[in-house]
Parts: sequence; structure tokens; C-alpha cells
Amino acid sequence: MTDFQVAGTRDVAEANVSILDVAQKPSENGMKRTAVPQEAMETTEKTVAGRIFWIGEAVYTAFVEAVKQQSVLGPNDDMDRNVAIVYSPLNGTGRKPVLRTLKECGYTNITMVKEQELPDGHFPTCPYPNPEIKEAMALGMEYAARVQADLLLATDPDCDRVGIAVRRPDGSYQLLSGNETGILLLDYILMQRTKHGTLPKDPVMVKTIVTMDLGERIAAHYGVQTINVLTGFKFIGEQIGKLEKEGHPERYVFGFEESYGYLTGSYVRDKDAVDGALMICEMFSYYKTRGISLLERLDALYKEYGYCLNTLHSFTFEGSAGFEKMQRIMADFRADAPTSFAGKKVEKVLDYAPGLDGLPKSDVLKYLLEGHCSVVVRPSGTEPKLKLYISISAENQAAAEACEAAIAAELSERMK
Repeated sequence: MTDFQVAGTRDVAEANVSILDVAQKPSENGMKRTAVPQEAMETTEKTVAGRIFWIGEAVYTAFVEAVKQQSVLGPNDDMDRNVAIVYSPLNGTGRKPVLRTLKECGYTNITMVKEQELPDGHFPTCPYPNPEIKEAMALGMEYAARVQADLLLATDPDCDRVGIAVRRPDGSYQLLSGNETGILLLDYILMQRTKHGTLPKDPVMVKTIVTMDLGERIAAHYGVQTINVLTGFKFIGEQIGKLEKEGHPERYVFGFEESYGYLTGSYVRDKDAVDGALMICEMFSYYKTRGISLLERLDALYKEYGYCLNTLHSFTFEGSAGFEKMQRIMADFRADAPTSFAGKKVEKVLDYAPGLDGLPKSDVLKYLLEGHCSVVVRPSGTEPKLKLYISISAENQAAAEACEAAIAAELSERMK
């Protein structure tokens, strides 16, 4: 059986193209792929005859150029791009588009994690190739320590999410969460566009309701409106589409989710790790040139807005009895609505079940607590789990962790 590779749809340079790329070897052009047998391909060809065509180099180049245009550097912004970067595509599709984009933008001091360089669906060195998972980043961190890299980048197999680690002053490496990287990018982009006068009229930032609420305060500081959407980057893409229909796609300036997805422009409708990798490298280099590390910049944001801690707790409920119990727990939250969590007063309850703020109906509850804290409760859409997202703002890390632990313990009791 011969394997063929099917690519997804991307909008690049105003060309709405449905693309089918047939190849004997796994492709590495950064688009999502699914292997299908030859007989299935032949049936598909008959069904959509005349609408299947090869991916041209022009489309690939247009995509890379669109990503490069996301830079927020000004003509007089001095920056040393010779930062030591370790990169892993985690045996996925990121190698060619990420390396090409970075190198064309002047980032050439890149060490590849060789064992994870080429596409391999068996993922021999990383059984769960998710940059959110520490184990997925372990080999890259070994490489980073070996070459004393400044920055580690890892993109997931379909190259739409990116995780990073940065070197601490003692030479060890610290992984940054999707929330932490997201607020750093948000602040950097808005700072630069404000400085250079490139923010559009009525700018908009979009994030999911489970993503760090601190992002909303950072956006407000720069006069940027925040739109909160349901979990899933497709909902961020929908907001871009709405702005486009209104004739103002330029209003969109950034979107992110806590699960390591970022997008700085309206050239695609999903999170994009090629864009994320470039903007992270640019941000890192910009600050490093000025003697500031990303950890120092993150601390500065916490000093300005308060320390912020976001955690996720999942509770598994197997089988039909488990499903019924999840439904009962959600019903209990609505019937016996908490007025506080661990002493934190509930100031507002957002129930997305009937539809809220123009969003689709969804079995999600969000409790806005005093002191810029929040709790989100929702069933997973793919697993037999209830997910609890806790966001805490406090004067320091110790206080945030103590408050989070108290709220988590209280919520755990409701899961029994």
C-alpha cells in the first residue's frame, strides 16, 4: 500500500486554496497531514476531479512571507539576532518552515535536536509529543545545556503550537507555560506597536475564557479591547473572520490560548507555531540586546499587575455512570451556586450553557472572584473528564500558591 499525504486548507495572500499534496515521503511543509491508502485517494480524485492540485512553491513562499511580515520591529530598533537557539520539531512537520523563516529573518545560530529532526509518526524519543508536557521537552533541554543555548523552541507535530525554555542565571533551564509566553508576547507586541504608531484604530486581542485573565489587563493598559471566546482556537479564528466581514481585519492584533497556541496576524485562521517561533525569537533577542531576560520581563509584568498563577485540575469519570455523575456535578454547581471559594467572594457568574456574549451554547461555568481571580468548570469535549481552571492573582508567588491550593482542595470535595 502506498501512502499519500493530504494537506489542509490555508488562506495565504488572499488565496483561498484547497490543497492536496501527494508524496511518497512524509512532507515537512508545516501543513497538517493524514496518510490515506491509494484506493481511497483514487476515489477522492474522482469525487473532486478538477479541484485537486499540487502545492506550488509560490504558496509556501507566500506563507513564509506572511509570517515574516508579523515582525513588530521598527527601522531603528537595534537587535542582536545571534542568540543561541536549540530547536526541535518533535518528529513533526515544523523543520522546514520554522528553519526557513528564522534563517531568512537572520536567526542562524540554531542547533537542531537530531533525534527529533525528521517526521516520524512513531515518535521514538517522545511518546507524547506535546510541548505542554515536560517530558516532551526533556531531550531538547539536554541539548540546550550541552551547547549552553539561550533559548529552546519545540513545535508540536502539526506545527501549530510551540513551547519554550529559557536559561536561568545559574545555567539551568526553566520551561515557560503557554500563559506565560502568551502574556509576554502580548505585552511585547502591544509595546512595540504603540511605540511605532502601528496599532490600528479600535484594536482587538482575542483569548479563550480559560486563558490567563492577566492578558485582559495588559491589553487594557494599551487601550486594546479583549474578546473572550470558548476553548478552542477555532473560536479565535471565527473572530478574525467576523472582523474581516466587517472590513477591518487589521483590528486583530493578537490571539492566544493557554495550550501554547499563538497568532499575531489574520493571514490564517488557526494557531501557527511558525509565527509563534519567529515572534518568540524576535522578542527574546530584543530584550537580550537590552540586557533583559524573558524571566526578568515576566517578573516586571508581575510587579506591575500582581503575580498570576493559572492551574488546571482534571477529574476522570469513566463509563455511563461517570458521565451521569459529571452531569450531576455541573447541575449542582448551577443549583447550589458557590458564593465564595476559599474565602474569595464570587463577584459574577458566567454561565455559557444558554449562550453568552454571542458565543455558542456550551456547558461551561466561569466564576469571577474578587482580586482578579477566577474559576472555570467544564466537561472535556474529548475525554470523560471534568476540568477545573483556577486563576489566582496575588502579591507574590507564595501567596498565589497558598490561595490556589485552598481553592483546589475545596473544589476537589465537590468532585466526590
